Amino acid sequence: MYRKEEQPLPPPEKFELPFEGKLSPNNRWVIMAELIPWDDFEEEYAKLFSAEKGAPAKLFRMALGTLIIKEKLGTSDRETIEQIRENPYLQYFIGLNCYQQEPPLESSMLVHFRKRIDGELINKINKKIVKREIDKSDKEVKKKDYLQEKGEKIKNKGKLILDATCAPADIKYPTDLGILNQARIETERIIDNLYTPLRVN
Repeated sequence: MYRKEEQPLPPPEKFELPFEGKLSPNNRWVIMAELIPWDDFEEEYAKLFSAEKGAPAKLFRMALGTLIIKEKLGTSDRETIEQIRENPYLQYFIGLNCYQQEPPLESSMLVHFRKRIDGELINKINKKIVKREIDKSDKEVKKKDYLQEKGEKIKNKGKLILDATCAPADIKYPTDLGILNQARIETERIIDNLYTPLRVN
């Protein structure tokens, strides 16, 4: 049985932690969670379950999120669950509203997740993410072009920091083949100088 959770997930800064902290919106798991279109594939995942029979299934975000964590960290099923239990960012990533000490699922559930979320569904999700990012960048380019056409000044989005370490310097590095060639030339010159007095006519 599959039941969609109606309660919307809080933004990362409102994710409840037991030690009064806040999740950083710049964390890699928070950023990745925003990239994945969880809701777009929820219905497709729900079709794999009976509406009336069976125990309530884990949500699509938890299923896919757990598999992503496993692949990204390169851990076993058991270790993946331990990582999720210990890390509030991973708990946020799989769709929990607040940090919990108990593991949100058993490691044996990953076997079922792998059966239900196949390569075809993963490809669909990847295509959707890529399409969304392309559309987003196209909108930004169009907006920039529109502002330039209107003659409006485009605001800078940051600072350009120039550093002297970027400038080329006449310093040879140990990986420079010129050093090896120079050593060869000098060695041959020394050998020629030493051989000259010994040479018999």
